[in-house]
Amino acid sequence: MWVLLAVLSALLLGFYEVTKKVALNGNAVLPVLFLNVIISALIFLPFSIVSAATGWLDGTPFHVPAITLTAHGAIFLKAVIVLSSWISGYFAVKNLPLIITSSIKATQPAFILIGAILLFSERLNGYQWAGTLLAMIALILFSSVGKREGIVFEKNKWIYLIFLATLLGALSSLWDKHLVTTFDKAAVQVYTAYYQTFLMIPVLMVLWYPHRKHSTPFRWRNSILYISLFLTVSDFLYFYSLSLDGSLISVVSTIRKGGVIVPFVAGAVLFHERHILVKAVLLGFVLIGMYLIFLGS
Repeated sequence: MWVLLAVLSALLLGFYEVTKKVALNGNAVLPVLFLNVIISALIFLPFSIVSAATGWLDGTPFHVPAITLTAHGAIFLKAVIVLSSWISGYFAVKNLPLIITSSIKATQPAFILIGAILLFSERLNGYQWAGTLLAMIALILFSSVGKREGIVFEKNKWIYLIFLATLLGALSSLWDKHLVTTFDKAAVQVYTAYYQTFLMIPVLMVLWYPHRKHSTPFRWRNSILYISLFLTVSDFLYFYSLSLDGSLISVVSTIRKGGVIVPFVAGAVLFHERHILVKAVLLGFVLIGMYLIFLGS
C-alpha cells in the first residue's frame, strides 16, 4: 500500500515540477513562491478550523490535532529547511532546462539512502538494492547530459543552487521520517505550510519588494495555483506513505523521484529541449529501477 501511495505521489510531483517551470518562465521568483506557500496554507485552513471546533474529522486522515511546543519546534525546523531548498530550487528552475533540473533533483535518493542506513538502520532486500542503485546511477548520468547543452556545471551558479536544493531536500526527507513517526502526519504537513507562509513574508519584503522595479516583473498565471494543488496532494500521499508500517524512507524517496518522467515528457513536447534520445535511454534505466523497487516491496 505504501508503495502505491509513493507512486501516486511521484506522478503528482512530476506535474508540480512542470507547472512550476511554466509559472517561473519570465516571472519574478519570490512572489511565485510566496503565493505557492500561502495558497497551500489556505487549503489547509478549513481542516484546522473544523478540527479545532468540532469532532467531525476525528479518526480521519484530515484531522489536524493540537500539538506540543516540542512538535512545533521540530516542524518549524522542517519549514526552514524546505523553504531554503525551495528558494534555491525555484531560481535554478527558472534559469535552467526543465529536464536538467528535474534530473539533478532526482539524484536526491542517493543522499537519502546513505542517511537512512546511518540514522534509521534501514535494510534493503536484493530487489530494493538493485533498483535503488540502478536508479541512482542513471539519474547521476542524467545530470551529465547538461554539458552537451553548453551548461558548464563547474561555472554555472544555477547548477550550484539546484544541487543545494537537492541536498536540503534530502535532509528534509530524513527529518520527515522522524516527524511522521513521532508526531501526527497531518499536523506535520499543515503546520509546515503555516510556518512557511510566515517565513516568506520577511523574505519577500527584504529580498524582493524594495528591488521589484529593477528586476523581473511579477505576473499572475493560473499555473501558480496548480503548483500548490499538485504539491499539496503529492505531499499528503507522501506523508501518509511514510506513516505506514514497513515503509522505508530510502525506497519511498527513490520512487517519488521517479516522477521525473512527467517533466521529461513536458521538456520534450512543451519546451522543445534537446538530446531527447539520450535522456530517454537514461530514463528507461530509472523506470527499470522503479520496477525492481516495486518487486522488492
